[in-house]
Order: sequence, then structure tokens, then C-alpha cells
Amino acid sequence: MKRFERYVLAEILPPLVGALASVIVLVLLTLLEEAIAPLLAKGANPLLVARLVALNVPEAVATALPIALMFAILLGLSRLAADSEIKAALASGVPASRLFRPVLLLAVGVTVLSFALSELLVTRAKVRVQAVQREIVLDNPRVLGLGENGLVLRDALGRAISVGRALPGGELRDLRIVTMQAGAPPREVITARRGRLRPGSNVLELQDGRRVTFQDARPVTVLTFVSGTLPVQDVQASFEGGNGALRPIYLPLSQLIERTNTYRQQSVRSPADFTALHRRFAEPLAALALAFFAVSLAVYTFRSGLNLGLVWALLLSFAYYATWSVFRVMGENGALPPTVAAYAPDLIAVLAGGLLLWRAARR
Repeated sequence: MKRFERYVLAEILPPLVGALASVIVLVLLTLLEEAIAPLLAKGANPLLVARLVALNVPEAVATALPIALMFAILLGLSRLAADSEIKAALASGVPASRLFRPVLLLAVGVTVLSFALSELLVTRAKVRVQAVQREIVLDNPRVLGLGENGLVLRDALGRAISVGRALPGGELRDLRIVTMQAGAPPREVITARRGRLRPGSNVLELQDGRRVTFQDARPVTVLTFVSGTLPVQDVQASFEGGNGALRPIYLPLSQLIERTNTYRQQSVRSPADFTALHRRFAEPLAALALAFFAVSLAVYTFRSGLNLGLVWALLLSFAYYATWSVFRVMGENGALPPTVAAYAPDLIAVLAGGLLLWRAARR
């Protein structure tokens, strides 16, 4: 690599690291408002909450890398242009193409890194997030706000355990354990007025309860008990709502491909899954698209005598993020074809870069 190219990279890398650090701080602040503070206020274990935060960092880095790269390129090259260093390089015989080479090589590296993070770290981290959420709930059930939304657990025999509400101190009220049969009424129902998840374990303690067995929808036996225990196997809830299942974008790529192939064979329309499959490739490739756009914009502003500063770099980064968010939502809801929703932001960046180069060549 020539000296000029190393110099360009040296100008871009520090803002790239700074932008990534800023994104991680923003993620932590968002989590502080949406999860950390409410969890701690409800008595969640601080160590478990810290693990939950750390497991969200890989996703933040993988998502932010392409945008942070564009921000760093715009900031670095605008500084070179403002100090007339690009003009001096061109005047000394350095071709303009040498400005693209180091940036695009860096973009290739960022693309590979972003894809590797998504496939190797983010998917595993999201599985661990579910496990940590389960530990937090089992340690203190109040963290899910059971008084408002309720909670469904599952015991070792696969029976659904519904909880009516949780009181201060971790006491549970109005528990109901149901053993279901496919296409048939329940064959057993256990109710308890009070219960408690034993601290540090997955054992549910029941008090003042009743067990009713059924045959042909008729009660056969009724047994009351003072106390009893059940091993809890799984927590079927998440802090974001829903049933706690992993979103398609967080599935391993092989599993996502297998699922979408099955849907194609069965003619099942699942826009969220197909959009997620294309996003797994489109989002890392955004680093190349945004790098091309940023260098093209730098060449255009240099030829036009304009100067891009920090504000413009921030605005353009936000504009891309907003565009990406809109297309993602439209794709997941079936308003756009999955390929269009996934690759449109990248294509817009490439077309905008080509237009800027064409305009720059005419000046």
C-alpha cells in the first residue's frame, strides 16, 4: 500500500473507532432507559442485568459498522479537502482513483467483519439473552410486571403454568397449571392461591392448592394440598413482549435458509423470514455501498469547493439509518418484496454515489 493510501486510512480509522464507541454508548443509554433502570427498580440481580447489557453489544457493533464507516469516511476526507491535502496530492500526480482504493479495501474488511459478527456472535448472543432473561425472571418474577401482563412458565412435563399476579417480595398469586392434550380438553388442572419461585433455583413452590383430573371433560378426582413443588423448565415470555421466540434475523443462517426453503416448497408467505434472509447479506454489503457513496461525495464536494463537516456527516448517517428502518419495516410487513426491502438502501447509496461522480466529472 502506497504512502498516500496509508495516510488516507490513518485519517479514517480514528473517527471509525470513535463512531463505534459512540454507538455502543447510545445502546447502553437506550438500554438504561428501557431495560436496566426498570429491571433494577424491580429488584433484578445487578450482575444478571450487566450480562444482559453485554450480550446486546455484538448486535449494536454489527449494525453500526457500515454507518460508522460512512461517518468516518465523510469526516476524514472532508478534513483532507478542507486543508487542501487532496488538492496537493492530485497536483503532485496522485490519480483520483487512489482515493477510492484504500477506502474500498477498508469497506471490504468491514463487510467481512460485520457478516462474521452477525453469524458467529450475534446469533449466539441472542440465545444467551433469552437464557439470561430466564435467570432474571426465575430470580425475581416481579421484573416482568406480572400484575399487568401475566406470565406463562412451563414445567419439566411440558405443562403450562400461568401466573395471575406478583406481589412485592416475589409472592405469586392465582397460579394455574394445565396439562393439555392435542385436540382434546385438558386432562388435569392444578390451581394454587399462592406460590413462589425458590431463589437461585427453578423450583416453583405452591401453597393452598387443588388438583383436578378429568376424563371425557368430566372431573374424576379432586385433591387438595397445603404445599407442593414443581420444577420450572422454561420461561415463555420476554422483556420485549410476545412469546420469547427468536426473531428470524437472529437465527443461524443455515437454519434461516432451511426454513425459507420449506416455506417456498409449501407456498407459505412469510415476509419477515424472507426479509431477514436477504438482510443477512444486504446489511454487511452496506459497508461497500456507503463507502462508495462517501468517497463519491468527497470528490464532488472537492470539485465543487464545498466543505462537509461534522453536522453533514451526522445528518447523512441518520438519513441512511432512517431509510434502512423504513424499508425493513415495510419488508417485514409484506408491503415490499423482501429483496427490495433488504437491498434498496444499498442500491440508493450506490446510485447516489454514481450520480455524484457524474456531476463531479462535468465540473
